[in-house]
Amino acid sequence: MTSSNVLEQVPVLSLSKLDAPAFADAIGGSFREFGFAIVVDHGIDQDLIARGWALAKAFFALPEEAKRAYLVPGGGGQRGYTAFGTEIAKGASENDLKEFWHVGRDLPEGDALAADMAPNVWPSEIDGFHETFAALYKAFDVAGSRILSGVALYLGLPADWFDARIERGNSILRLLHYPPVSAEAPGVRAGAHEDINLITLLAGAEEGGLQLKTRAGEWIPVTPPPGGLAINVGDMLQRLTNHVLPSTSHRVVNPPAERRHIPRYSMPFFLHLRPDVMIEALPQCVTSDNPLREPPISAHDYLHERLREIGLKKG
Repeated sequence: MTSSNVLEQVPVLSLSKLDAPAFADAIGGSFREFGFAIVVDHGIDQDLIARGWALAKAFFALPEEAKRAYLVPGGGGQRGYTAFGTEIAKGASENDLKEFWHVGRDLPEGDALAADMAPNVWPSEIDGFHETFAALYKAFDVAGSRILSGVALYLGLPADWFDARIERGNSILRLLHYPPVSAEAPGVRAGAHEDINLITLLAGAEEGGLQLKTRAGEWIPVTPPPGGLAINVGDMLQRLTNHVLPSTSHRVVNPPAERRHIPRYSMPFFLHLRPDVMIEALPQCVTSDNPLREPPISAHDYLHERLREIGLKKG
């Protein structure tokens, strides 16, 4: 069941108004109702994003053997290449129709967190790949931190409450390619799921296909204006807020049969906590009407628990 009217209630918010008290209320309210918001004026250079699209397309156009050279055995898909059909939504029976590349945080040599964050790998075939995506990673990191300052204010916390908890966080920039499919292919490219992290910043959703599930059980499209970002709550933020801010189910559906020969690309940035941070429900989010739902868990343990559930990590 779908509805086009509900989408009008999902606000398009300008990050240029971050310092206005109304921004915190607007993004917190949108997250609380939908688990999603749409953000424009986010400060990420559009030319940089355009270069990223061009380089991502160049990589995914490489021969299969060349791409598979960047598989990282035992890495849980956290760096380098993950092949088509590997990932599966939690509880789903069909693997997703996508391939992707992961860029993580570069840590200084000898950093104490290096055991939890493997070094990046970079394709030698694509000039400028390393420089472009290192710059994009940094830009998404900054934009995500700014958005979280509004979320903190909404939750009654200091604006900088998240800063120390996401500094050197285990965030991931994913380059996603949904190849063309046949007209007879299943209608869903990526099954209904919730993200693991704090928040996700998604570039490329204006291409269409992304849908969220409303409280009423309706699937509605999420289509930002050109250059805008779709932002959604992840399970870590849901757990931190004792489900006050919900991690909403979302999926990517195939276009109509006559357009399934067209590939789809997107670029989500999964903003994570630092691995050693404990995810413990905020006291103000635990009430008699909303009792404590889950015990504390470290960000590292929770991430790896979820990676096993979606098939990226074994054992």
